[in-house]
Amino acid sequence: MKSKILLLLVLFVFSIAPAFASGAGTEPAYTDLKGGGEQYSKFPKPLELYGEEEGSMFETIKARAAEDPFNVVATVIFLLAICHTFVAIPIGKLAHKCAHEHEERLKLRGPRDDAHPDGEPEVSFKATILHFLSEVEAVFGIWVIALAAAATYFYSWHDFEVYVSKDKVFTEPLFVVVIMAIAASRPVLRFAEALMSKAAALGKGTPAAWWLSVLIIAPILGSFITEPGAMTIGAMLLAKKFYRFNPPPLLAYATIGLLFVNISVGGTLTHFAAPPVLMVAGKWGWDTLFMLEHFGWKAVVGIVISSLLYFIFFRKALFNIADKADGCEDGELHPASWVERETPIPAWVCGVHVAFLGWTVYTAHYPVLFVGGFLFFLAFVMATRHHQNEVSLKSPMLVGFFLAGLVVHGGVQGWWIAPIIQTLSDQALMLGATILTAFNDNAAITYLASQVDGISSSAKHAVVAGAVTGGGLTVIANAPNPAGQSILSRFFKDGVSPLYLFLGALLPTIIVYLCFIILPNGPAKEELPTVPAVHEEATPGQ
Repeated sequence: MKSKILLLLVLFVFSIAPAFASGAGTEPAYTDLKGGGEQYSKFPKPLELYGEEEGSMFETIKARAAEDPFNVVATVIFLLAICHTFVAIPIGKLAHKCAHEHEERLKLRGPRDDAHPDGEPEVSFKATILHFLSEVEAVFGIWVIALAAAATYFYSWHDFEVYVSKDKVFTEPLFVVVIMAIAASRPVLRFAEALMSKAAALGKGTPAAWWLSVLIIAPILGSFITEPGAMTIGAMLLAKKFYRFNPPPLLAYATIGLLFVNISVGGTLTHFAAPPVLMVAGKWGWDTLFMLEHFGWKAVVGIVISSLLYFIFFRKALFNIADKADGCEDGELHPASWVERETPIPAWVCGVHVAFLGWTVYTAHYPVLFVGGFLFFLAFVMATRHHQNEVSLKSPMLVGFFLAGLVVHGGVQGWWIAPIIQTLSDQALMLGATILTAFNDNAAITYLASQVDGISSSAKHAVVAGAVTGGGLTVIANAPNPAGQSILSRFFKDGVSPLYLFLGALLPTIIVYLCFIILPNGPAKEELPTVPAVHEEATPGQ
């Protein structure tokens, strides 16, 4: 625990470092940008400084590539990182093979270091490196090294330094680390479990009933505790109530795909919970009433329809899992592990944990406050540790690393994404945003749309609807997805396959897409702000 507190102290220092670094003597490379902003690095070239190109969208992209070749290199590196995620599973298999061969060599060698009470087992450096390369959550951080090299070659190391230290905001990765750790705590999970058990009781508390309850209720809960918090709770409950009974692969991938889609759209009942909505809500004057009438109720309809359709299609497999869970079919019981013990937790302990969760959500845009609050949370966990499980920071830190890498890469993709957004019709824009989201964080897509002058209300609706709809197709499509994959990947042989995840999420994506197109909007109107949006700069994409 002491080492974890030291780690969090380091996190706290990093969270307050920008406040002290902002006074350094570096001069901005670009000033008086749209909205009165500044950019310290010479890359990426601000979109408003590109010349107006007459012609097709492709001609505009071609001209921008010729004007600054770094654009092409940065996008190629980004695409290579995406390709890396698809080969992570084969790399993982190779890592296991190398580790096994290393273990066999140690057996033949004779005495081993770990035979001593204080000894450490000898590890295979090759196997360890391969295992690191097979971690999907580490992929984009690894490829930042290549981006740094390219930026240094085309510009300078100083430009890359100020790009990551001044031009990019890493509040979201820090927030996800903290909200994941708190949401995964035993009191919070037991509290959420108690709430969802009321719905699961309608189906006699079977794995099938829990499956349906979690996949409908948890995503809607995301509109109030934020999508990363809902993803953590939903994935943890699915792990406990469903995945531990070893569902068939087809159902396992359908479930995680459905979870990702439902979480992506489930945060649209409010204007603050879903990252792609948060990027535009202030600037476009979208409040909670507007979101509820134009997006939220449609999302709920899509979530319910998708979940029920999957439930009906997989009902036989779900009922077979119920037989396995109660031991009636094969005589095999599945006792809960210690971390899943059912001993009661005092209501006041659960209340304090929920309060910490609420504080983190309330201060989501102020790292000094929510990281500081997390340190108090860890102290409370130590004071009530007999009611707690160990606070695991491995998954939250990996997910934070993933999102931080995505922030760095996403910030240099606007040169080709913006022309697509600017030139497409409303229907094509929604489809384009859905597809683009599969290859870039959906918050980056909506942020770039918010920078387009004179965009119509229907175009705004189209780009946000497309961004949240496509948020479940890949791990990188929505900020909470890496959290879900990190929690559930142990239930998939060799990890989660990007292709099978895409296929599992495809049908729910189509259903939600149709709901946003067909169902009518409510009467609420935009209330355009008279001052710049407070959180406009906190974007992973620009």
